[in-house]
Amino acid sequence: QVQLVESGGGLVQPGGSLRLSCSASGFRFSGQPMRWYRQAPGEERELVAHISKGGDVSDYPDSMKGRFTISRDDTKNAVYLQMNRLKPEDTAVYYCNAPSPGYWGQGTQVTVSS
Repeated sequence: QVQLVESGGGLVQPGGSLRLSCSASGFRFSGQPMRWYRQAPGEERELVAHISKGGDVSDYPDSMKGRFTISRDDTKNAVYLQMNRLKPEDTAVYYCNAPSPGYWGQGTQVTVSS
């Protein structure tokens, strides 16, 4: 059974940091690129970060470059999203995604507020 389980969300003040984790099972994790998406209320789901299989290539939308860092640990079947200098507009549900088979996690809520 395929599972992607996100964790690490929560409430953080503007300027703070969070590290999201996604634990994968049920498929060959090391052979897949991985992504993080987010969806704010009333908004479409948007890509936050992409990492290649092997982890040598990562990519981000311009609004996240320099603040967000995606990484992976294939020994743990896990992908991470380090988020720094968080802003209120980063408030959203963050989802882990394996794009090629189209697997999604259930999401973890990130709220940036003072």
